Amino acid sequence: MQNKGLIKLFAFLFGLVSIYQLSYTFITSNVEEKAEAYAAQGETIEEREALTASYLDSIGSNPILGFTNYDEAKKKELNKGLDLKGGINVTLQISIKDILKGLANTTKSPVFNKALADADVASKSSSDTYVDLFFEAFDRIKGDAKLASPDIFANKGLSDVVNFQMSDNEVKPIIRTKIDEAIVSAFEVLRERIDGFGVTQPNIQRIGNSGRILVELPGARDIERAQELLSSTAQLEFWETYKPSNPSFSTFIIQANEKLKNIVDTKPKEEVKPKSELDSLLSDVSSDSLEIANQVNPLFELLTQPDPGTYAMFRAAVKDTATINSYLKMPEIRRLLPNDIQFTKFVWERPATNDVELLDLYALKSNRDGTPRISGDVVSDARDTFDQFGKPAISMTMNSKGSKEWQKLTSDANLNATGIAVVLDNKVYTAPGCSVVGGISGGSTEITGTFSVAETKDIANVLRAGKLPATADIIQSTVVGPSLGQEAVDSGFMSFLIAMAIVLVWMVFYYGKAGIAADIALLLNILLIFGVLTSLSAVLTLPGIAGIVLTIGISVDANVLIFERIKEELAKGKGKSQAVADGFSNALSSILDANITTGLTAIILFVFGSGPIKGFATTLLIGILTSLFTAIFITRLLVDWYISGKGRTLGFSTALTKGLFQNINIKFLAKRNIAYVISAVLVGVGVFSLVTQGLQQGVDFIGGRSYQVRFEQSVNSSEIASELNTVFGSGTNVKTFGESNQIKITTPYKVDVEGVEVDNEIQEKLYMALLKYLPDGTSEKDFIIGSKGKTIGIMQSDKVGPTIADDIKNNAFLAILGSLAVVFLYILLRFRKWQFSLGAVVAVFHDVMIVLGIFSICGTIMPFNMEIDQAFIAAILTVIGYSLNDTVVVFDRIREIIGEKGWRSGENVDLALNSTLSRTLNTSLTTLVVLLTIFIFGGESLRGFMFAMIIGVIVGTYSSLFIATPVMFDFLKKSVKSGSEE
Repeated sequence: MQNKGLIKLFAFLFGLVSIYQLSYTFITSNVEEKAEAYAAQGETIEEREALTASYLDSIGSNPILGFTNYDEAKKKELNKGLDLKGGINVTLQISIKDILKGLANTTKSPVFNKALADADVASKSSSDTYVDLFFEAFDRIKGDAKLASPDIFANKGLSDVVNFQMSDNEVKPIIRTKIDEAIVSAFEVLRERIDGFGVTQPNIQRIGNSGRILVELPGARDIERAQELLSSTAQLEFWETYKPSNPSFSTFIIQANEKLKNIVDTKPKEEVKPKSELDSLLSDVSSDSLEIANQVNPLFELLTQPDPGTYAMFRAAVKDTATINSYLKMPEIRRLLPNDIQFTKFVWERPATNDVELLDLYALKSNRDGTPRISGDVVSDARDTFDQFGKPAISMTMNSKGSKEWQKLTSDANLNATGIAVVLDNKVYTAPGCSVVGGISGGSTEITGTFSVAETKDIANVLRAGKLPATADIIQSTVVGPSLGQEAVDSGFMSFLIAMAIVLVWMVFYYGKAGIAADIALLLNILLIFGVLTSLSAVLTLPGIAGIVLTIGISVDANVLIFERIKEELAKGKGKSQAVADGFSNALSSILDANITTGLTAIILFVFGSGPIKGFATTLLIGILTSLFTAIFITRLLVDWYISGKGRTLGFSTALTKGLFQNINIKFLAKRNIAYVISAVLVGVGVFSLVTQGLQQGVDFIGGRSYQVRFEQSVNSSEIASELNTVFGSGTNVKTFGESNQIKITTPYKVDVEGVEVDNEIQEKLYMALLKYLPDGTSEKDFIIGSKGKTIGIMQSDKVGPTIADDIKNNAFLAILGSLAVVFLYILLRFRKWQFSLGAVVAVFHDVMIVLGIFSICGTIMPFNMEIDQAFIAAILTVIGYSLNDTVVVFDRIREIIGEKGWRSGENVDLALNSTLSRTLNTSLTTLVVLLTIFIFGGESLRGFMFAMIIGVIVGTYSSLFIATPVMFDFLKKSVKSGSEE
């Protein structure tokens, strides 16, 4: 081998850089272990977390090893994904509809609004972008209307880019550009908010041109706070309130109550004795104009008087707010508002805590267009601070325009004895009065209320960052508790270490001293993988660990190919040096072909996958490259060094394995008809099951929400399923997930409804339904919110909206088709005969159908999760890659032997298959042992993933021998088979 010195230098430097990159991870781990030991004195989980944070803050800038400190090392450590660290992953959909309405200046144009409505309907069943659907809908119904009409896009706001003379085709690219600018603006706003949130190594990226933004916050503990931060539009508004004593509202409520008696169900309800202070309060009967009659009164029975001294108009129970909103939004009820208050905007106060029972309802002075007196655009700065009483507050500074408007608003409030409602995202945060005659000048103000320090930081953060240009709905989310993340780390690395140990021992057992060289190369390979991951700031996920373990199999396969070829050369009587040189040279083609086909499927997986699956593809791609380097160069260096020494002999087998798989002469082609029948039966049974039973589709593909819930004691999943179907309606699925004290709940309840409020509602219903199975004293907060020591409650949750579920399903389908097409073309280019491509694709299709069939048949039998989700698609693509790896190695040997000896009616095909049998079985058994190790020790979340790959490896090994090659041979021309034609 030439340039040995250069390769040694490169390997040394590569390894040194990898160790340097990984040193930051070891430093942070060591410091955090000390922090946890220090925090052990805390009595509760919350106290221990606070002590840990305090310790890390105090030593963050202290120098470590003379070249870094904890704060710096934390930024450079190996990034761990949500499934290893806990945290939240969300996909936000920026509303293109909102952006279009904003660009059109909230037009009343019936054509424009009808086109939006049609686009809404079409978007539910189409993969096209929303703006394309809008333009298509507009073109269908526009008549004489134009996009450049004054009441659509040729308005004052777009006057510099759109004029009345433009055609629709000229306006469309301008609108697309404006939408893209708005999404970029939203992206930057979210980035600024995340920077102020305080998590290390956050990730935010745009997803194509779909208006979607992916946000990952590893290590985030307060999930509800994170969701609010990401989805709030930060729409800050200042309104003047009406006086609570305004008689027009009494008149309105009386008339509305009477009107509602004829609209809603007013059947009298059975009287129930009040059980709490809230029930007692709401059961009190006022003697004023809101006196409740003996019959049921739709509004009177829900509303009561607020505390005196506030500017709120009414008060109601939190549970009744949605009902009251629906009443007050009815057109026939709105028409009852007297002229002096006809444009009133009703807004609820922001709940001070999650367990608050009553909320005040404010009546705000509005206008025909529903615009506030002052919007948040005038805020130039915002800071979290403390008020004169030492309570958390937010101070704001306004620009010159805002200062004038603020003085006018506060002056009017003082003159009219009304309040000033500070409204953020349609919730009243505070509504004080103003005692300053002539109003407050200077444009500085302070928002006070029942805030926590974290809330004031977040509010100030979003106000500084600015409002989002449109609403941002969370259409997909994954929340992993830190306890579950730690369990995943433990199980993942346990499986990794066991698999490593087994492979290292096996290589020495099978190949003797040569196996030691392969082991050293394998250990270097693992070091390089972690070093590259760290230097690229890539994210290590649990499937990523599985990808690294699979890389062990790939690395072993390359060494097995090399050693088997060296043994063949030695059998020909060649000297050690020449046999090693020829063995490496002859194996190179097979190694490259096998790794390129696997790499192509990994690239497709990386392109179409997301989250943990992208992590799997990343580690697999890195592993393929490092495996090639270590197997081809490092193993060669070690072998050459050893055999160059005086008196040293290097065997490539041991006493137990010498002569194993030699002189085998199996007539594979003669048995192909039997194989065809067996495969046809297996595929046929699988297809029958797929048609009749189908597959268990996860929320990734059908949409919905899933929750992994853990209890102290074993629970009956069927009993819980029955109870939850009563709460959430039919379609809710419950099954044991791993141990008998853990279940996975999947429900389509309100799958079409977005918003944090809906998530909270479902979690509250879940808590109430499962309360009797939880230990006494378990609060809703303990059940929902994760902490590092958490052992019961929701350990992980996932939400996938129906639109993104369809996209995931389409991407999965495209990924599988794409991988087959790419592989077909690659094999066609490499082997120059379409029969080789056909054989490979038929074998892969055969393998995929059998895996799908087994999942369909065993879906309800196996004691672990066998849902079809993104992880399963990753497994299928990996199976495709592995099957092709096997097939390509076989084809490469067929091409070599046929090139030397011709086809001879298939005799030399059998010879090629027999000559690769040792490598095929050795690699397959090694890979199977590795996969079984992960299956047993890798944790519940990986079992379905690993099961698919185990089946795939077994079937892939079979198909490379009995399907791919026979199909290729059967489609060759008779003249080729007989040897009369090449």
